[in-house]
Amino acid sequence: MSEDSLSDAALASPIIRGGTRLVGVIGWPIEHSVSPPMHNAAFAALGLDWCYVPFAVRPLHLAEAVEGIKALGMRGVNVTVPHKQRLLRLVDELSPTARAIGAVNTVVIEEGTLIGHNTDARGFLRALGEQGFSTEGCSALLLGAGGAGRAVAHALVSVGARLVILNRTPARAHSLAAEYADIDERASLRAGLLDRETLGHEAPRAQLVVNATPQGTWPNVDTSPWPEDVPFPSQALLFDLVYNPRETRLMRQARAAGASAVGGLRMLVHQGAEAFEMWTGVRPPIEVMYAACATVLGGD
Repeated sequence: MSEDSLSDAALASPIIRGGTRLVGVIGWPIEHSVSPPMHNAAFAALGLDWCYVPFAVRPLHLAEAVEGIKALGMRGVNVTVPHKQRLLRLVDELSPTARAIGAVNTVVIEEGTLIGHNTDARGFLRALGEQGFSTEGCSALLLGAGGAGRAVAHALVSVGARLVILNRTPARAHSLAAEYADIDERASLRAGLLDRETLGHEAPRAQLVVNATPQGTWPNVDTSPWPEDVPFPSQALLFDLVYNPRETRLMRQARAAGASAVGGLRMLVHQGAEAFEMWTGVRPPIEVMYAACATVLGGD
């Protein structure tokens, strides 16, 4: 498929018919999401009569929205901030992975039963593998302990990483470290407060820094979880889960220090591909999905 046809597929509006299968994404806010063009480009490339739409769902209305998904006969949804952990109590069943991670980012509806899944951990590891980074036994510093942070922590602990989890509410980080302590005997976990002092102490040992906080996400593009007066470790790879914008302030800070930095777009694509296959039973074209996102966001 040519670059022109990829761009056309990314931006084309799907034709919705009476028999069109419907999936989507729920979050608050949702305007920044590029999942709709990503999935719709893949549906178009495969000739599938499916449509993916965004739903802005306030936290107060989450339970009603979940019931509405079922009532409308949808095949499922993706789930993003701030709903991933609350969905645990609103679905009928949980996959082993979603239960272990403690967060849901994908819902599949099977004959009226809502099944919660989590594709973030696998998406993260696949995206990290594309960077040629060896995760086994690495020293990693994770910023944030929310839904996305839980998936990243689970993925890293499962490959025996030495992980430090930092969060602005340290009790949340300590709770997550205790919860995951027995996943893999090779791993080690510590937790603490996300502040200047702790970052300055932990950063020099880090081989991998993962930002799982929302700081830097559109429209708050000038924010960063990393204070300007704390040196970023030049030996580390920064993986910023933020994908909109393509380059965050934190990524610029890392590169200015001589470190390598990658954004969250490839993780978005890989976790989305897992959800796509759960819904349709068909493996989607990864590069079509990536090109659709890149077209919307701009850049290479």
